[in-house]
Amino acid sequence: MIRIPDTSFIRDSDLYTIDNEPIASIDLMERAADAFCRRLLSKLLPEQKVVVFAGPGNNGGDGLVIARLLSLQGFDVEVFVLPAKKFSADFTINLRRLESLGIKVKVPGSENELPATLGSDCIVIDALFGSGLNNTLDGFAAKLIDFINKQKAVVVSVDIPSGLFADTFTNPASAIVKADYTYTFEWPKRAFFIPENEFFVGSWELVPIGLHADRHKEQVSFGLLTFDDIRPMLRNRPKFSHKGSFGHALLLAGSADKTGAAVLAAKACLRSGAGLVHVHLPRKAVVAMQSQLPEAMISRDSNNNIISELPDLGAYNAIGIGPGIGRETETANVLKLLIQEAKTPLVLDADALNILAENKTWIAFLPKNSILTPHLKEFERLAGKSLNGFDRLEMQQQFAVRHGIIVVLKGAYTSIAFPDGKTFLNPTGNPGMATAGSGDALTGIILGLLAQHYSPYEAALSAVFLHGMAGDLALDSESVESLIASDIVAYLGRAIKRLKS
Repeated sequence: MIRIPDTSFIRDSDLYTIDNEPIASIDLMERAADAFCRRLLSKLLPEQKVVVFAGPGNNGGDGLVIARLLSLQGFDVEVFVLPAKKFSADFTINLRRLESLGIKVKVPGSENELPATLGSDCIVIDALFGSGLNNTLDGFAAKLIDFINKQKAVVVSVDIPSGLFADTFTNPASAIVKADYTYTFEWPKRAFFIPENEFFVGSWELVPIGLHADRHKEQVSFGLLTFDDIRPMLRNRPKFSHKGSFGHALLLAGSADKTGAAVLAAKACLRSGAGLVHVHLPRKAVVAMQSQLPEAMISRDSNNNIISELPDLGAYNAIGIGPGIGRETETANVLKLLIQEAKTPLVLDADALNILAENKTWIAFLPKNSILTPHLKEFERLAGKSLNGFDRLEMQQQFAVRHGIIVVLKGAYTSIAFPDGKTFLNPTGNPGMATAGSGDALTGIILGLLAQHYSPYEAALSAVFLHGMAGDLALDSESVESLIASDIVAYLGRAIKRLKS
């Protein structure tokens, strides 16, 4: 897991490294800038001009070291320093080092002292303000950012785009550098995972700078999943296993006009490895299910169009409900009865969540560690409106803790919040997965893993990761525009093989 700490943790980690490595702060700055330059050099052409914009603090100090190191590599480097009443000690030392090389440093007092324009062949290094910023920028700093944003040059931000708050919401109308690339030190910043910040952060890359190993052992509440987190969770099958070894899943899904949702979820459940999958359907949906997925076992509801009855639950060790079921009163009563009778954690999606949103008192009676998989609007119906992406993440955490459930909030960097308050973000997936039925497939995968006796914790994390990976592998033959949910299910086996290899 890649930790996603807050700025206070990062600041304390710098100080801990300085005290316990030990290393002088000026030398840690040198190390960070050197790591940044090594990452940048692979993308620079020898003839490219580099223009560094440095602020008065340690982020600006990083920028000055970067300017010096690139100049020593033979690049044409120009430096602009934001005027200030006070500069950090390490900034001041690095300013002297830079000037000793004969590199002219300009301190513009107005926009008239900036270049008329910076061409598209120029690289701009944004080192104005770092992750410790907590005030909206104004005055000449805001004008300088506006100047940078109007240029055609490629912009690379040091650690975080200047003007962006790392831990709290930043009004997109504020002065914020629109970076093409962000090279962030040691750990990603929480702001990188908020939808409102996408066009400021650009493509971000992690640049390790050797902060003390002890700090990497500390627990934080947010983390980004990796292959190494999920790979150990996936199990190998014994040679003498049989279908009964891998569980019996019950899926309540579909209605007369939404059979496809049931088919997608059931197929994903089987493809994720469930030994037996039983689908309870309204009568009009049975033929479609039998013809498209003969491997599924079926029970017919007495109602032609909707689910109105709860089958006997005794035979099943994992139960999912929601895809395509609608919100009729009879169906809502089935969900209520299921919540009352279920002895194991449930998987709830789609209309099951919408029914819960209309009957919020039922949420308290969900079996502990049940898994809810809302998209943004479904979550809003359940938990209320959020002010922004940061607020929504906090609401998600609180909702999971308060009700003792797991909340999988779908979208870019799908977030999985657990009853202990920990939240994991998923790096797999792509915009092509924003398509009808994608969530039904995820429900099926979670259900299939639960049927195989994966814990709710393992099932939620593994399913989200595999779901996104299958979508990514599907792009080998599809585009983000043409990708459909069936492709995700079709590539699920390849995703499992890739993860196990």
